[in-house]
Amino acid sequence: MASYLITGASRGLGFEMTRQLLSLPVSQVNKVFATTRADAPGLNELAQKSAGRLVVVELDVSKEATIKEAAKEVDANLLGRGLDVLINNAGTMPWSPNGVVTMDNLDDTFITNVLGVHWVTQAFFPLLQKGNLKKVANITSTLGSIAMAPQYAAGPTPAYKVTKTALNSLTVQYAIGYQKEGFTFFAISPGWLKTDLGSQNADLPVEVGAKATLDKIIGAGKEQNGQFLNIHVEGSEKKEGPNQYDGANPPW
Repeated sequence: MASYLITGASRGLGFEMTRQLLSLPVSQVNKVFATTRADAPGLNELAQKSAGRLVVVELDVSKEATIKEAAKEVDANLLGRGLDVLINNAGTMPWSPNGVVTMDNLDDTFITNVLGVHWVTQAFFPLLQKGNLKKVANITSTLGSIAMAPQYAAGPTPAYKVTKTALNSLTVQYAIGYQKEGFTFFAISPGWLKTDLGSQNADLPVEVGAKATLDKIIGAGKEQNGQFLNIHVEGSEKKEGPNQYDGANPPW
């Protein structure tokens, strides 16, 4: 039995991963903590049907005070047990149609996409130390790959690209720093998904991306520590365009 915490779970990928984790047997997933910064009717409905397996927790990754309060709430719900898996999913992607990174959106995006991940990881670290799996998955994007930057040059989301690059580096630093304690930290790109963030022009239905992402997270072991993972979607290994979902690690 494993416990999971997912940030940014009120919609999109976070919500779908929450839903799919609850569909797994209790012997595999016994508790899911889904965080949201505002009221989330969909999550509340899932929680009511979960027989206590889902706990909805208020948490805004851009506000340290809410993170610390959320950690206390999760600790109380775990009744002395540890947290097994943390999925840092919350993120933001502002558009800059003119291609210029304004100071305002870079600052705000960095707080959510990088500092927020750091703050959440720090706050829940004592619980992760008590957990059995000690696994942290940071949801990133191939848009953060420096090597692949030229093929994504047309995308008007420069602040998002910069912060995902920084998130990848943060992930590696955590992986190096805590591997001797048995931790597994990795970054994973869930693909371009049909969500509010990704738009309906995206490659994959969110249900497909969520399943492929969870398959990678659940299957990850110590050999994935510090890696940048890509999902595998059968039939999309050699699709047209910059995104191939072949399961091979993207270049940094």
